[in-house]
Amino acid sequence: MQARHSPHAPRTSASPALVPALSRALTLLERLAQRREPMSLARLASELELPKSSVHGLCSTLLRYGYLARQDDGAFRIGPGVMPLAEAFVSGTGLTQEFNALWAERAPDETVILSVLNGRDVVYIGARNGQRPLGLAFNVGMRLPAHLAATGKAMLAFHAGAAVRELFAGAELTRMNGRGPRGIDELLVELGRTRERGYSVDDEAVRAGVYCFGAPVFDAAGEPVAGIGVCLNKTTLGADAGAEHRDTVLRVARTLTQRLGGRAPAATQD
Repeated sequence: MQARHSPHAPRTSASPALVPALSRALTLLERLAQRREPMSLARLASELELPKSSVHGLCSTLLRYGYLARQDDGAFRIGPGVMPLAEAFVSGTGLTQEFNALWAERAPDETVILSVLNGRDVVYIGARNGQRPLGLAFNVGMRLPAHLAATGKAMLAFHAGAAVRELFAGAELTRMNGRGPRGIDELLVELGRTRERGYSVDDEAVRAGVYCFGAPVFDAAGEPVAGIGVCLNKTTLGADAGAEHRDTVLRVARTLTQRLGGRAPAATQD
């Protein structure tokens, strides 16, 4: 049996030949990252549609290099070996450097995060945890569903509706705290509101008591390349419904867009 193609893998006819064993190993890592929970050898073999003997060999190799870790019950999870790869990517990203430069002299009062889209998830490539306690620590390399995270919705809102439908085709929209869109149509309505006002809101969809504003960072073509988020304890929103924090996330997003030589799109996309 052959492993299912990753939803993120290129499918063009011009794609170069792939190394099967490497493709399977990367697909296995992606599946563990997507599931966000340890998985047994049998479950991995079933979901990847591969023989147990093949999956055993892949896991043994990935364990050897630290890309997987094994629990006492035998289940596998992502290992610490992936962190140097993430750190190497982040250190070479101008976007991250510009983000970190904003807070070189003073730490933000609230938690400020920078993420990029990776398939149906966001991956955090920058995080400045604020001086006020939040109850949720954001770390570089952390992944969350894009349809729930404020930064993810800020970026998705500036993708064409057809592209968003294709991205989530056949996917169940996870709900982490009993909140969030129940289906693609509900998600598109929320993205439309986000596009109109220029910022997104995560109202406890990721974690109870945590409220986030998000805004997109654009490149020179007016395409969203990252998302900025400001996260705070919902009880501190105040009478202005967090207007100060909303303005902060919009200002930081504009600053990063300008430093990247980017521009906001001239017109919204349908």
